[in-house]
Amino acid sequence: MGEERATVLQSESLLVREGAGENSSSVTTTLVLSTFVAASISFGVGYIAGYTSPTQSVIMEDLGLSIAEFSLFGSLLNLGSILGALVSGKTVDLLGRKGTMWVLYIFYIVGWLAIAFAKVPWLLDVGRLLLGFSNGIAGYLLPVYLAEITPKNLRGRFTAGVQMMAILGLSTMYIVGPFINWRILALIGIIPSLVQLPLLIYIPESPRWLVNVGREEEFETVLRSLRGKKANVFEEAASIKDYTDSLKRLSGGGMLDLFQPKYYHSLIVLQHSGGSNAYTYYSGVIFTSAGLSKYVGLSTLAVIQMITAIVGASLIDKFGRRALLLVSSAGLCFGSFLTGISFLLQGHHLWSEEARILALISIWM
Repeated sequence: MGEERATVLQSESLLVREGAGENSSSVTTTLVLSTFVAASISFGVGYIAGYTSPTQSVIMEDLGLSIAEFSLFGSLLNLGSILGALVSGKTVDLLGRKGTMWVLYIFYIVGWLAIAFAKVPWLLDVGRLLLGFSNGIAGYLLPVYLAEITPKNLRGRFTAGVQMMAILGLSTMYIVGPFINWRILALIGIIPSLVQLPLLIYIPESPRWLVNVGREEEFETVLRSLRGKKANVFEEAASIKDYTDSLKRLSGGGMLDLFQPKYYHSLIVLQHSGGSNAYTYYSGVIFTSAGLSKYVGLSTLAVIQMITAIVGASLIDKFGRRALLLVSSAGLCFGSFLTGISFLLQGHHLWSEEARILALISIWM
């Protein structure tokens, strides 16, 4: 994975040249279907991330878990994601984008079944680890696949739509999770995979991957199906081939190349190091500990997440990713500070009502 990502960082100018060769294309049935499959995976990623928030108390009660045991269960999603991310590049290049999707769906189904029928903690943990591993691979696969199947004039909108599906999956879990048995919730998580498995037969492989492995005849057929029968794909096909050849000439980097001084600022991920996942996984118990209704807290949080996601998607082209990243990171930092202040006030029995409201506002941030 490190080699692929180092290479991508070294070849940004090639991507610009390639994009210039793409024609404006209409939306085809094949493109919509392929994006829908990717969006379903993204929905599942969000659904998985939000699973522990509304279910913590009931899982601990049903299986007799301690706080430490449930904390392990929650954190295994991150561990699995790290492991999946480490092998994602090689896996996606070896199996292809479409082939990797088949593997992901199998892992998702097995992971959810392990959680749904768990009678002992270790089976619960295995399921969570498998789901995390799948999410780690999906985090690399989805943006790569979308970038490779969509034309330049539609790429931003399609990518934003798929990213929105992850927020929708998370919000869905927050809204319905408190009212449904945790085992049923796990079984519901299988539904997107079962629905999408037959659709994988009809979606195409990435044109760029086909060129990379030497399947050029199939590449032209797939590209035409994505762009439409009347579309002029010759210029785009030539630019993709040129980009792929140039990328092969550049492939010689490794993981250590990512730690060159010029990449330092790009590699500092403030949001993930700021504890955002803790809010995602445990917001339900945070609301309860603050003396708030878990149902009201999670429902309002879901609505706010959808609104901010829509606003962010509409502003990203105007202000750029860097500006929005800095604003969101500052908001996360300030929100974490307010959460700490609210619990500090409640611990000293000061301004109890105001402290509860402060906790709610801080999590919304």
